[in-house]
Amino acid sequence: MPTPDAQTLARSIEGVSLVVDRATHSLRLERMLDASPQEAFDAWTQPDQVTCWWDPAGEPLTRCEIDLRVGGDFVFVSKGHAEMPFAGRYVEIVPGVRLAFEAMGAAGRVGFAAVGEQTKLSVEIQCRSDEHLDQFLQMRVDEGTARTIANLAAFVAAFRAG
Repeated sequence: MPTPDAQTLARSIEGVSLVVDRATHSLRLERMLDASPQEAFDAWTQPDQVTCWWDPAGEPLTRCEIDLRVGGDFVFVSKGHAEMPFAGRYVEIVPGVRLAFEAMGAAGRVGFAAVGEQTKLSVEIQCRSDEHLDQFLQMRVDEGTARTIANLAAFVAAFRAG
């Protein structure tokens, strides 16, 4: 993880490493998962699985629609924020390897890399500007995404355990 300086702030939230990089207007999060890359990818892209872990508060989603194809849309609605659905469009899909999408005016990239019998999950949210990044930080997108990834880690570990 980079050393914190005026352009970079690094910290950990619930086992998720988080870097706020002002030079690139991005948030980068990483976490090891007890799952294969394909299992992690499926958990990230199958509505019946996403519904179980996506909400940072741990509540099941009230609506989860995924059209998993390039140009396909997704919509996630949580009980606590029904008025603010998380919606976007997929721009790249490489099963078990990479997923890229556009949402909330930002570019999102999710990587799934095998490390032994685990997966290194990396999530990057690329904002358009300093102001856009500041809006995301004020909305606590960094903390919410970290909690969501922690939920995913618990979900895939339980899913694998049977």
